[in-house]
Amino acid sequence: MTVPSTPKRFGVLGSGEVGQVLAKGLATNGYDVRIGTRTPGKLAQFSKGTGIREGSFQEVAAWAEAAVLAVLGTAALDAVTLAGPDNLAGKLVIDTTNPITNEPPEDGVLRYFTGPNQSLMEQLQAAHPRIAFVGSDLMVHPLLAGGPPTMFYCGNDAAAKAVVAKILEQFGWDSEDMGGTAAARAIEPLAILWCIPGFRENDWAHAFRLLRPWPVPHA
Repeated sequence: MTVPSTPKRFGVLGSGEVGQVLAKGLATNGYDVRIGTRTPGKLAQFSKGTGIREGSFQEVAAWAEAAVLAVLGTAALDAVTLAGPDNLAGKLVIDTTNPITNEPPEDGVLRYFTGPNQSLMEQLQAAHPRIAFVGSDLMVHPLLAGGPPTMFYCGNDAAAKAVVAKILEQFGWDSEDMGGTAAARAIEPLAILWCIPGFRENDWAHAFRLLRPWPVPHA
C-alpha cells in the first residue's frame, strides 16, 4: 500500500455536524475538499456558504486522494461500502467513528457495541485491508486554558499516520502516535470518558492531555 505523503484532495464522508466542521477545517488549512452525503441536495446551503462541493459517497471517494470517515459508528461499515472500497484502496482514511450503540447513556456513560479486546477501527481494517485507516477524533482548533490538548491516533501505515500528524498540528493539537490498530481498543473508549461531564453537567469544553515529568537535572 502506497499512501500519498501530501494529499491535497480530501473527501469527507458524512454530512452531519462533525463532517461539516471537519470539511471547513480542512478547507481553511488549504486542502481541496468535497463532502459526501447519502441525500442529494441535503448540503446545498452548506455548499453555497462554504464553496465546498457535495456529492455522493462514491463520487467523493473516487475524487479524493484521502478521506475522513465521519458517520455514526453503526453506519461505518455501510458507509465504506457506499463509497466503494476500490475508490478508497491505497488511500488514507481518517476514522473519526466510535462504536456507540443506539441506547441512551447510563448516568452519562455511553454504551459501545464492541468488547474490551476489540475496536470498530479493527473491524474496518480487517474488512478492508487495502485501505489505510488511521484512528483519530480530529476536531478543529481546541482553545483551552491549559494549552493544546493531546490527540491520540493509531494505524498500521506509517505514511498515513505522518499525514494525520501534520493535520493534527494544523488543527491545533499535540499528537501522540499509539502504534497499530490494536491501540484503537484503548483510544475509542476515551470518548466514553470525555462524554460523561457533558451528559451529566452539560460540560463539553474539555479535553485530555498527556503530561510528562520535567527533565531531572543530573547531579
